[in-house]
Amino acid sequence: MAHDLHALDDGYLAFWREYQLCTLTTLRADGTPHVVPVGATFDPQTLTARVISSRTSRKVQNVLAAGEAGARVALCQVDRARWATLEGVARVSEEPAAVADAVRRYAERYRPPRENPARVVIEITVDRALGRA
Repeated sequence: MAHDLHALDDGYLAFWREYQLCTLTTLRADGTPHVVPVGATFDPQTLTARVISSRTSRKVQNVLAAGEAGARVALCQVDRARWATLEGVARVSEEPAAVADAVRRYAERYRPPRENPARVVIEITVDRALGRA
């Protein structure tokens, strides 16, 4: 079920704060989907989802290949009958403050990540929310 982004209910938002692993779907150059497990965070105030990663990962390379306009992606999590998908446009940031903010948010939802000097953040501007939480 689709949700009004400016009126996401408490249950939906709480689900995005639980310790849940997600999948991130990006598109390869040939248009086929690349789906990988990730840890992710969602800020409903700014409608921004974030995934930290190494700059050499396939998911980061797929987003970068889309150019400055960004890449359409889907971020999904499921727990039995509860599920939530965030769709939007992803861009990669290497900006130290943006990466540090993403790491802080990740640590709040999961645990502090291991050190990674090649870390970047995939920032997703969310324009659609689906699910039943």
